[in-house]
Order: sequence, then structure tokens, then C-alpha cells
Amino acid sequence: MSYDLVIKNGLVILDSGEIQTDIGVNNGVIVTIGSNLEGTKIIDAEGLIVSPGMIDAHVHITEPGGGYRGEWEGYSTGTASAAKGGVTSFLEMPLNQIPATTNGETLNIKYAAGEGKLKSDVYSYGGLVPYTVNEGGIQELDEGGVIAYKCFMATCGDRSIDGDFMNVDDYSLYEGMKQVAKTGKILSIHAENARITDRLGEIAYKNNETTLKAYVATRPVFTEVEPIQRAILFAKETGCRIHICHVACPEGVEAVAKARQEGVDVTCETCTHYLYFETEELDAIGPVVKCSPPIRDKKNQDGLWKQLLAGNIAFVTSDHSPCTPDLKDKENAFEAWGGISGLQNNVDVLFDEGVQKRGMSLKQFAEVIATNVADRFGIDNKGRISVGKDADFVLIKPDAPYTLQAEDLEYRNKISPYIGREIGAQVATTILRGEVIYSQAEGVTKDFPGEFVKIQSKNV
Repeated sequence: MSYDLVIKNGLVILDSGEIQTDIGVNNGVIVTIGSNLEGTKIIDAEGLIVSPGMIDAHVHITEPGGGYRGEWEGYSTGTASAAKGGVTSFLEMPLNQIPATTNGETLNIKYAAGEGKLKSDVYSYGGLVPYTVNEGGIQELDEGGVIAYKCFMATCGDRSIDGDFMNVDDYSLYEGMKQVAKTGKILSIHAENARITDRLGEIAYKNNETTLKAYVATRPVFTEVEPIQRAILFAKETGCRIHICHVACPEGVEAVAKARQEGVDVTCETCTHYLYFETEELDAIGPVVKCSPPIRDKKNQDGLWKQLLAGNIAFVTSDHSPCTPDLKDKENAFEAWGGISGLQNNVDVLFDEGVQKRGMSLKQFAEVIATNVADRFGIDNKGRISVGKDADFVLIKPDAPYTLQAEDLEYRNKISPYIGREIGAQVATTILRGEVIYSQAEGVTKDFPGEFVKIQSKNV
């Protein structure tokens, strides 16, 4: 039998572990896994690792920009960088676009903005903000197909911009959790104590502190752990399924692991940059590496790796949060935009740092970039290489160091803290539903085969 596409001779990561085998694809779906397969199109993966395509569970695209953020990151450049980085799908956050995605109308505005511009698949988040709990926004977003909801316990948004995102207070978090629980979907939470971190930041700024090291000190570990614990308590009370975003300290992971043992439906993620950078190097790099929660010290980084390898962190994300260069080009780190452009360098950096340098198994690598995301968010047709799943793959060239240059980036604004760093592995090919969307030979596809994927209401 002949197949539309056969990937031959690769080391394929299956649920049971890696095996040298072929994969047969018809109509964008995996139909067989075995030896000596023949197809209309053949991709020879000899010497390459064949992994499920990454599902990046935390990405910000700022289209539409609403006249404020139109130059930050669009769908065409964002999904192109995903393709080049081995990301076949991503979950898009309900902010920093204008208007923020907080009800049915704004969700449709976002869908329209990305129509015909997607090179990878995109799942949309809905936002939990104080006013949505009184205006039916949670229900509208559920009916519109959002995959999950997002809220900020940290201060966020620009109050001078009509339609920008805003953080929750305790009451709107509690009431919002009750409403999200009825949808059966997950509430993802940015957990930092707003009142303490805001005040510490104000004091440092007035004292003429300007460094990234000083910025990190204004967001100490306990200001991350306390709201995680508070969110878990609210989840116990409301029955809401929750996920803690971008945990930057092992103590936060420990709080989640303890709650899981007690039966709370909670998971957490960390980000590639927390596993790669540490506080002492931040000021040498500059504000391009500023984010929140902040990048902590080497002890924290080592603790996160221990938690990840132990299986207590469900998956790793980019938290791709780009902006224009002028918002990063600040003498005072406290004045710089807090967000890192990292979508294109998740797979290669994590493979190098995890598999090649720390002995992470290939099976766990596939789990933390794809399988666990699909399982957590109910993405039934993606996340693993098995018959019946979408033919979404990333082919990785191991032990192939290269130095990232700005011109390598597909972002609208070619800024990234990884520029100039030697990365010990390369993304060779990315395939979405059987279609090559990136190869080293041809670059990123000029087509737009990606889709907005809508998740049916669960209404429990």
C-alpha cells in the first residue's frame, strides 16, 4: 500500500518510547507505523528525532492591535516563527491584543483578524476579568469555542486603553471560578501578589534602582507562592479546574504537587527561559530578558529542573510575549516591557538543555512539549504519534550546534535573549497535518494551512 506521505528511517518517539520506524500518513492523519512503508512523498529522517509537533500552551499574539500594538506581533509572523521552531499548534492568550478577548464579540474580532494568516494551528483563550462575571462573557466565550480561560492575579493592562485586559480581585476570581467550573474548561492563572509586588517596585523605583537584579528582588518567591496557594484554595471551594502559568520557583511547583496529592484538579507549567537563564546574567543581557514572574537565581533554576525531571511540571511553554524594540530599549529596567520573545526557540533549546545536557528521556521530552498539553486541555487529535492522530511532527537534528542570529528569527521584531547563544540542536522540519510548513532547505511555507480550532462547550 502507498501513502500520501511517509517519514522514513527516523527515531520516532511513541508513547512507549523511541523506536526506529516509518510513519504513513493519509489525508493529514497518521494511518500506520511500521517498517518499509512506501509513499507518494518520502521524507528521509535518518539521523533525526521524530517528535510530536510542539503544542505551545502559552503564546501572546497582538493582532488586532487596536491602534496601539499593531507592530508587536501578528498572526502571519507569529505562526511563521512557530513553524520554524517546531511548534505545530499553540494556545493563544486573551491579551495583549486590543480589544482583549473577554466575550463573544471580541472573540469573533480576533478570529476575523487571523483569518487566512495562520501557518500553524491556533487555539484561543478567553479572558476572566472583573466585568465578565456580571455580563455573561464566560458563557459567550465557551459557546464561541475557547479552549480555556486566563486571569491575572498580578497587575496587568493599561487603564488608559479602552478594551485592554485587567487583573481580577479576589471576589471576581471566586465568582469567575464558579462560572468557569460550569463550562468544564480550565482557568489558567498568572499568580503573583499584586499589592506587594507593585509596592516593592514603587519603592525600588523611587530609590533610583535601575537594574534587572533589583527588579527580580521586588518580586520575591513568596509573592508567587502565596497567590498559587490562594488560587488552589478557591479551586477547592468552587470545583474549578485550574492551571498555574509560568511557575518560576520550585516552591510554587511544590504547592501544586501537594494540592494534586490532596485531590485538587491543578497543574502547572514553567518556561524555557526559567530553565535557561539566571539572575546574575540578566543585566549583561539587558531588558530583552525581563519578564514576570522574574528569572530567578541558579538555585531556583536547578530546583525547577529537578521538579521538571521528576514529573511535577506538566509542560514547558514559551510565554511568547513580544513588543517593539523601543519598549525594551530602556536604561531603567523598571521602565521596560516585561515579556520575552521565545516561541521559535522552545524545541531546540529544551532538547539541548534537557535531553542532551541533563539526560531527559525522549519520551518525557515529547510529553512536556506536546502530549501533556493535549491531555490537559482535551486536544484529542494531537499531541502524540499514534494511529488516528493528526500528522503533526517536528524533526530534530541532535548534536548539531548553531549560534542564533537576529536574521534567523521570523518574529515581526527580531529581538530575543537567545540571540548570540549557541544552541546544541536544530529543528530540521516541521509538519502540520501532513504538510511541511518548515524545512531547512525551503524555509517557512508561503501558504497558510493553519486553522483556528474551536473547542465544543462541555457545560458540566
